[in-house]
Amino acid sequence: MPIVAQSTETTDWVSRYADEVVAESERRAEGAKHDGAGAPVIVVASGLSPSGPIHLGNLREVMTPHLVADEIRRRGYTVRHLLSWDDYDRYRKVPAGVAGIDDSWAEHIGKPLTSVPAPKGSPHANWAEHFKAAMTASLAELGVEYDGISQTEQYTSGAYREQILFAMKHRGDIDAILDQYRTKKAPPKKQSQKPVDEAELEAAEGSGAADEDDGSGSAAGYFPYKPYCGDCGKDLTTVTAYDDDTTELTYTCSACGFSETVRLSEFDRGKLVWKVDWPMRWAHEGVVFEPSGVDHSSPGSSFQVGGQIVGLFGGKQPIGPMYAFVGISGMAKMSSSKGGVPTPADALEIMEPQLLRWLYARRRPNQSFKIAFDQEIQRLYDEWDRLAGKVADGSVLPADAAAHARAVGTAAGELPKTPRPMPYRTLASVVDVTAGAEDQTLRILSELDPGNPLAALDEVRPRLDRAEAWINTQVPVEQRTVVRAEPDAELLASLDDEGRESLRLLLEGLDSHWSLDGLTHLVYGVPKVRAGFSADAGPKELPPEIKVAQRTFFALLYHLLVGRDTGPRLPTLLLAVGQDRVRKLLGA
Repeated sequence: MPIVAQSTETTDWVSRYADEVVAESERRAEGAKHDGAGAPVIVVASGLSPSGPIHLGNLREVMTPHLVADEIRRRGYTVRHLLSWDDYDRYRKVPAGVAGIDDSWAEHIGKPLTSVPAPKGSPHANWAEHFKAAMTASLAELGVEYDGISQTEQYTSGAYREQILFAMKHRGDIDAILDQYRTKKAPPKKQSQKPVDEAELEAAEGSGAADEDDGSGSAAGYFPYKPYCGDCGKDLTTVTAYDDDTTELTYTCSACGFSETVRLSEFDRGKLVWKVDWPMRWAHEGVVFEPSGVDHSSPGSSFQVGGQIVGLFGGKQPIGPMYAFVGISGMAKMSSSKGGVPTPADALEIMEPQLLRWLYARRRPNQSFKIAFDQEIQRLYDEWDRLAGKVADGSVLPADAAAHARAVGTAAGELPKTPRPMPYRTLASVVDVTAGAEDQTLRILSELDPGNPLAALDEVRPRLDRAEAWINTQVPVEQRTVVRAEPDAELLASLDDEGRESLRLLLEGLDSHWSLDGLTHLVYGVPKVRAGFSADAGPKELPPEIKVAQRTFFALLYHLLVGRDTGPRLPTLLLAVGQDRVRKLLGA
């Protein structure tokens, strides 16, 4: 059953862009593509190059139009989210850190991505299909509905033949537009006292027409088309002659020396250069909305130049925001040419799809943000759960409610969810202590709330599985929790009267406080009672010294239980260890 559309009063960024896209689509209504019933089809677009692992920064290229398209669907319009797989792009370099490849893959540089062998051991037909597969699976898990198009299939089937011939005929007009930017120098960079962001620096250095492929020039002139060599298959070719009337094209290859003359009206082994290819597709597909990264939005780069070229093809430039980079806690800007870069599949191993969707939905596209693979993920989950609570009790702000609704489902319905979403940090602590043993995990989790005990682990899945994956893949071994096998006799013997009395009060209260809330009250209350206050005393009633006493007491418990100064939250740890073993390790 479709989700009821959110009120336009939410005024979140998705609603605002949806308003603009619908209005722009209505302005273009004459001659627009229509569905079978005659209603206009609103086209939004994304483009991904499967040149290597498709990372979490690339995901923003898809999530931004997805969220806007989904909002438009909720309003009853017909929307097509076109996802162009740029698999006919050239293979530029051998990426680092990809399993199953070696230096021999360098011999394929210059070939289309679909002509490069997949990494060893891959079940996929070629390089592009190998990297598309993981992204396709992740998008399905995220509930992203799209219409995928292979640019290899488009070009080799002749789908763009008319546009290619048109571009070649009007190459002088295209060259004149591009020439406006070729001689422009980048403005001097302003000095800033704030730290330099590597992502912004890379984007700034990578922008501008001179840094992007805009076509080849030779003694015969400028040509916006690049053939792939008929002998070695690479794009290291130069067009040396072209006849507009016969469409005969002659090229030579600098890689192998091969040369041939072909009839372009029948030839399908090549493509338009990027700065011409992109606006051609806007016109061909009738794209109304497409975001672009900062590297494509800078002055003189693809999006700006494309806005002038698209008119030659009889189309209009899509509207769409510049989107900022997505980072990872503790890492610099992600680049698919670098190894070890987290992908959507990596993120979905440790977080539910709803949380990942929310991270993209709650920030405007031009706002950068980081995705946590470290301890920060626990705080993010706490924030997400608090938001869900506000939605449930009606205290949530409209824009936050909209972001939540976009995270938990789409126009087609809600995404599968955890029936009983216990705190992520609690689940992580439990699987950390139990090393994933299901019987012990169920025992501990069922004791968290004795009044409403957990009956089966499926009630806390898939969140439990995500927390376990986080512990196993992201927490260093030296930070894992290992409960002591025997009491620390030396430490117990060295305790002063205050330490022994604190342990006695804790042990006496275990039976009557054996639940998550009860143990929380107990461990925080012992230092209060030792100082002559009630265990129920609030912060305003207590002197600052109590916090110091609590930290000292907590450190003592951690040393006696796990041999370290810190560890999982003590109430959870006590439940995980079990009452009998706690008594033994605390010297009872």
